[in-house]
Amino acid sequence: MGKKTNENKRMSSIARRINMSFWFKEVGNVILIDIVIALLVVGAFGWWGRKQMPQNVGGVRYYVEKNDDGGAYEYVIEGTDGKKYRYDIKILWDIIEIPGIVLLGAETIVLFLALFRTADVRRRLKPLNDLAIAAERLSKESSTPSSSRPGRSNQNDHSKIEDLEKAISHLSADDDEQVIHTGDKDLQSIEIALNSLLKNMKENEKRQMRFVSDASHELRTPIAVIQGYVNMLDRWGKEDEQVLGESIEALKNESQHMKELVEQLLFLARGDSGRQHLNMEKTDLNRMVSEVWEESMMIDDTHRYEFRGTENEAYVLGDVAMVKQSVRIFVQNAAKYSEPGTTIILAVKEDPGYVSYMIEDEGTGMNPQDLSHIFDRFYRSDEARNSETGGSGLGLSIAKWIVDAHGGTIQVVSREDIGSRFVVRFPRCQ
Repeated sequence: MGKKTNENKRMSSIARRINMSFWFKEVGNVILIDIVIALLVVGAFGWWGRKQMPQNVGGVRYYVEKNDDGGAYEYVIEGTDGKKYRYDIKILWDIIEIPGIVLLGAETIVLFLALFRTADVRRRLKPLNDLAIAAERLSKESSTPSSSRPGRSNQNDHSKIEDLEKAISHLSADDDEQVIHTGDKDLQSIEIALNSLLKNMKENEKRQMRFVSDASHELRTPIAVIQGYVNMLDRWGKEDEQVLGESIEALKNESQHMKELVEQLLFLARGDSGRQHLNMEKTDLNRMVSEVWEESMMIDDTHRYEFRGTENEAYVLGDVAMVKQSVRIFVQNAAKYSEPGTTIILAVKEDPGYVSYMIEDEGTGMNPQDLSHIFDRFYRSDEARNSETGGSGLGLSIAKWIVDAHGGTIQVVSREDIGSRFVVRFPRCQ
């Protein structure tokens, strides 16, 4: 019993070291991204200050000082004309306050959840730990007969385990090419399994850092738009009502876009950490898709919507709200990339042991290269087209997470200038 407890403690210690090593590297990358964003914002503010100066007047000195009243700090540019041009730094704070809080909050949540991945690492290492314990036991049982010195095999096996632990402890989180190698043939199979696990963990870490980087990039765009309209308000909005109305409407739209983006990021973060709760119940897929069809016709009169259901009730076991959300995402995606007046088909089909729903459109379609990436987070197949249609590039990623969480599969068929078909299949609930 005591030996088993020691093995568990050793495994927990290894898992904590591996997780903390990856976590500190992730913190460093997040801090670096924040520094880059801060430099970009400060640089944009400095550029804006220069643009406010009269034409043909250049800057000689740039510095920050308190205003004449000794109160707030001001950004000062001494021009070639001998004058000082002052800009209240509070303008910069007003622009970045809300987006900055949202960004730091999202990063804090991601890093906080990443801090508690030790249990997941330990769970992944458990089969290897069990394999090592079993190998030790078999080695002891097959040791030389009674003529050999007692306890020698056990000592050799314990030494091998210590060598393996030392090899793991000397791994560096910064070296992606480093592998575990003890030189012991008896540990070769365990080394292969551990190296495969480490490779998967490092790839997962890269995906997470790319996710954080992409999220920062997506938040930077609405921040830049908000900054532009705030500048417009500052220059002309106080007197021009048309500029005032246009700016307020744009600020409302961009704020809503940021709110939706943060909600999608939090949804995926909860899903990745296993904290997204599913309320599983028996439900009729026919009725669910029919409801989405009726909603789509009511809110979108630019496309024709058709529904093709089954004669019998098509039951699945799932979270009604989640599954319906996946249907909405595919329908909205079809409408986004389809010309007005085209038809979008919603259908439910039955197969032996399975029930599926299908969303088919007559839109722009996709090429084979894009098909392999459409469920990647923030993936954009056509930046120009996406700038017109909007969206964050997270919808299909969320839909795939929902389908995967229900044990379903997604089949995609698409041809450029012809259209796309998404078929989502779930196990039938009897």
